Amino acid sequence: MSTRASAERTVLMFCIWTGPGFLGAGGLVEGFVRDSLPIALLGIGGICAAFIAHIVVNAVFGRGFSRAETALGIGGFGLFAALFVTAWVGGELSPTDYLSGLAAFFTLAMGFLVYLSTRYGMRGAFSRFHHPAPSGNGGNGR
Repeated sequence: MSTRASAERTVLMFCIWTGPGFLGAGGLVEGFVRDSLPIALLGIGGICAAFIAHIVVNAVFGRGFSRAETALGIGGFGLFAALFVTAWVGGELSPTDYLSGLAAFFTLAMGFLVYLSTRYGMRGAFSRFHHPAPSGNGGNGR
């Protein structure tokens, strides 16, 4: 990819995630603060819109997620999961907060599966995780 195309993609990613991405994250946090499932779901929708736009831009530029983008996504997921589990174990989650968090996790999981299936196809997505056992060992994987 040329330097100009790379710069254009970078600017587009910045615009996507500072617009609907951060508004969505703010909506999710506001839903937790106000104990409002509809506001949290709107926030999740904003994050989904940013993720979809990210995939579209990647397709237009013929690229996938960079290592830095992947690390940031996994790190953000890990932080959200740690905060959610900590609040759950501490007994600080209301039923609405619990549903909001579960909706966010469900949406993230479905988004990941949809991304894999659209990027690699159903068979290719499965092949990313399943590796056949080496031959000559009776198929027990040892």
